[in-house]
Amino acid sequence: MNNETVNEKENEQENGKVEMSEEKWAELIKAVRHNGLVALKMHFEEVDVQVLNLEAYGPVFVYHVKDDAADVYSCGFFLRELIARFQSGNDPSVWLASFFVDLMETKGGKPLPQPVTVEDEAKAVIDNILVPQLMNALTEEFAPEPLHASLALNEEHGPVFEAGFPAIKDGNNVCAIPLNVLLTHYQLNRDPGELVIQAMYGIRAQHGLN
Repeated sequence: MNNETVNEKENEQENGKVEMSEEKWAELIKAVRHNGLVALKMHFEEVDVQVLNLEAYGPVFVYHVKDDAADVYSCGFFLRELIARFQSGNDPSVWLASFFVDLMETKGGKPLPQPVTVEDEAKAVIDNILVPQLMNALTEEFAPEPLHASLALNEEHGPVFEAGFPAIKDGNNVCAIPLNVLLTHYQLNRDPGELVIQAMYGIRAQHGLN
């Protein structure tokens, strides 16, 4: 099978490498933080935010929203994607709010998962939560089409989750996403399955399939 690796890490690393003065950088962070708060307050009354700095991804904005029962739901967003949304001309408030609407389907609140600090913890989360979640998402999206899905080791990007369509015989038929990217999305209460599903639809588009 031919393999195409989807590596958001390299793209997200640019978040922390924009060429600008410290003052301009601080102004950018402040503006994005504020714009996110304003956008979410169009849909929710109580919103808070904290800005984290992840070594591999740069600034991450974690917004906390309370529902009518005062339960808190948290979700993290990367600087690059927020800037792109605010500059897109589309309504970023609807996009941001949609993540919290989905999270609120789980009653009682949904804080960020406990961060994994050692390799054994990461392996347990990957094996027991992340991979089953990805498999379920792919099956739900593409059934009854036969799928290939497994963990693999990529020479350049390390451990990856790869998925593809065995029925496609010519050209690229497999995507691979680094496990650290998927794990980061999971720990920000984002759906890692969306990354894989988007990549799978990218493969289908390459072959003229719907």
